[in-house]
This record gives sequence, C-alpha cells and structure tokens, in this order.
Amino acid sequence: MPSCKRLCVFAAILASCCFSKAAHGQELMFRSNAAHTGVFSAPGVPEFHKLKWRFRAKGAILSSPVVSGGIVYIGSADHYFYALDLSTGSVNWRFKTESRVQGSAAVSNDSVFFESYDSNFYCLDAASGKLKWKFKTEGEHRFAAKHLHGAEPAAETMPDPFDLFLSSPVVAGGIVYFGSGDTNVYALDADTGSLKWKFKTGDVVHASPALANGTLFIGSWDSYFYALDAITGAEKWRFKTGEDLDTHNQQGIQSSAAVADGIVYFGCRDSNFYAINAASGKKMWAFSNKGSWVIASPAVNDGKVYFATSDTGLFHALDAKTGVPIFFLDFKHWPMFSSPAVAGDFAYIGSHDGRLLAINLKSKNLAWSFDTDGRKQNAAVYTKDDGSPKYEAAFSDFFYDDMVSGVSKMMSTGAVLSSPAIAGDTILFGSADGTLYAIQ
Repeated sequence: MPSCKRLCVFAAILASCCFSKAAHGQELMFRSNAAHTGVFSAPGVPEFHKLKWRFRAKGAILSSPVVSGGIVYIGSADHYFYALDLSTGSVNWRFKTESRVQGSAAVSNDSVFFESYDSNFYCLDAASGKLKWKFKTEGEHRFAAKHLHGAEPAAETMPDPFDLFLSSPVVAGGIVYFGSGDTNVYALDADTGSLKWKFKTGDVVHASPALANGTLFIGSWDSYFYALDAITGAEKWRFKTGEDLDTHNQQGIQSSAAVADGIVYFGCRDSNFYAINAASGKKMWAFSNKGSWVIASPAVNDGKVYFATSDTGLFHALDAKTGVPIFFLDFKHWPMFSSPAVAGDFAYIGSHDGRLLAINLKSKNLAWSFDTDGRKQNAAVYTKDDGSPKYEAAFSDFFYDDMVSGVSKMMSTGAVLSSPAIAGDTILFGSADGTLYAIQ
C-alpha cells in the first residue's frame, strides 16, 4: 500500500499537470505543457500581417520563449536571461549568468526556472528577476566522442557541435525536473532548490523531461529512453534505441518527448521516430527516416503526430496510433532542430535556412513564411539555386576545427532552432542572429 503522503504528492502532480493551464491562463513551459504535446490554445497567425517587434541580444537565441502573465522569458548565448514585455518587447529585467543560456524556462507560482552552461540551475522571482536560489550540478558539458562525424584527428575526443540545447525544466506538484550534461536527471524542491532525487544515466542528458500520470519521460545520449517515477526517481522501464559504434555519429536522444493518450513519442539520432507504450515501455511502432536524425520534438494533436527531420529537411504528419504517413512536406534538405507548435489548423516551425514556416495542416501546404534578418543578409551565400544548402561554401575539410567553423557559417543564415511559442495572435521565436522575433 502506498503511504498517504505519497498519494497526496501524486495527486498534486496530477492536479498540476491537468489544471495549471486553466488556473493561470498561460502557457508556462517548453512545448506548452508538462506532457510537451506542443499544442497551444491560442488562435495563432493563419495569415502573416506584420513584425510586431524584435529584440536583439548580444548572442544567439537558440532557446525557446515561454510566455506568462504578459511577460516573455528567454535566454541567450550572451549569458543573460531576459524578461520582456509581450506587447512592446521592452526589457523588464535581465539576469546575468556565467555562461550561455540555451535551454528554455518554466514559470510556476511567481518563479521562473532555467539552467545555464555555467552548471547552475536557477530560480528567479518572475516579476523582479531577483535570485531566489540556485543549484549546482556536477558539471555541465556537451556530448563528446572520438572521430565524431568522421572528423579528424580520429583519436581525439570532440564535443559535438550539434549538441546545442540544454534541458528545459518541467514543474509540477512543487517539484522541478530537468536533465544535465553531468548525466543525471534531477528533481528539486521548487521552493528551496533542495535535492529530492537524482537519477544517473550513461551519458549527457540534454533532452527535456515530459511528465504525465506521475511518470517522467526522458532520453539520454547513452541511447536509452527512460520512464521514472516522478515522486521517487525509481526507474519504471527503459527502452533501447540504435547505436553507431564506429563513428558515434548516429546515436543518442536529443529530441524531447511528447505524451498523449498513453503513448510517448520521441525522435532519435539513429534516424528513427518512436512511439512507445507509456505504461509498459514496449515499442508500438517506429518510423524510419532513412539516415536522417530527428532532433526536433514532436507535436501531438487530434490523432496525429507531427515532427521534422534534420539532414533531409522533411516535415511529417503521421497517424498517432499506427505511424502510417498522412503527408509530408519537403524543405530542400535544410535541417530543422526547431519543434513544431500547433495552434488551430496550423503548425509553426523554424528552419536552419532562417525562416519561420507556417504549415496549413488541413490543406497540407506551406501557408506563409517569415525571413529572419540573418537570412536576408547571408542566406544567398549558403544556398544553391535549387534552394538546398550549399555546404561546400561553409565546409572545406574533415578536420574538427573546420567542422565547427562550418556549422557557425551555416547558422549565420539566421537559423531558427528555437521552438515557437504562441500567445494569442502573436508568435515568438529566437534566431541564431541574436534576435527574438514577435510576429502577427
């Protein structure tokens, strides 16, 4: 028999997952909700009208915005975490960390939570930006391997230049959950920052946890996907994905999961997109992307699951129960690390070519797109006549340093790796050009 205390905490977690949105009237975390379905209860922007405002940071904005109480919360590679006015884009406050902020925030009970590459997890007062507490991890770092992506020198251990995001937290029942590059998944008391529990995986954890029915779902770069008891951190089950032991090129889970109707969905660098029974951990189906990573997190709505691929630049719509394809759109091999946000009949997603794409899910076509400033300035240099990436303009060698430089050059197109947030009739997203855009 479970204890009374355990049942009360479990009930609090369920209540938070089910009713936080109704109580606060805001989307409070990455992917809109604790289950990370990527669905927003806002009208969105079926037709593009205008750029409402832009905010320029002094570093790339790869994290995704979160909106609460008319405030937009966002972190940047310039080491700052910002609170901006939703109406004007003006800065309400900013908080300086000691490194890049490339994960998204969660907002709960007048507090905002996020992690920095300085190895600290922060809790700030959401209204003032004053520090409430911070928690030191065992040391944040990126996934690394020898001969990564076939780069030379082959015997050198190299940090992955495509490991670009930090884990984004989930808050429920007075507990905040997140993953870390130190290989742990953490559960902290949301009021004090004290450690409730931690669960050790075999490698970096930069995916974001999804929470449903008292279970925390999260993948690791060790190639396993885990289901953990949200109260105790005890492992319920783990699911093994594929590996590439020759080059460490196609392994590990960057994609954050989404949970809907008893199924957990996530992508993997083994080129598969998975649907797993949330209770048992048994594979229901897998969709092969023929060698292309799935870094983006899925959106699930109305019996369909939506996700995008990396190398092949495809946007897929599948039947959520069976994995049977419904339609796909081809975006000319421009990778998509951004995750789709669904509002009404539209999905919004960013592309490495420096565009925000608005996809009409009923007519199954691209309705409109918005060009970032970086795209306007630099995309022509790195785009072929057929619209596909001109990688030869950025990469000239298989040496590791050249690979890192080439990634930076391709990102100069104003690449949109940030996942859009939708607040009413406004879409917000960040760009590698250092700008947070608000469009209507």
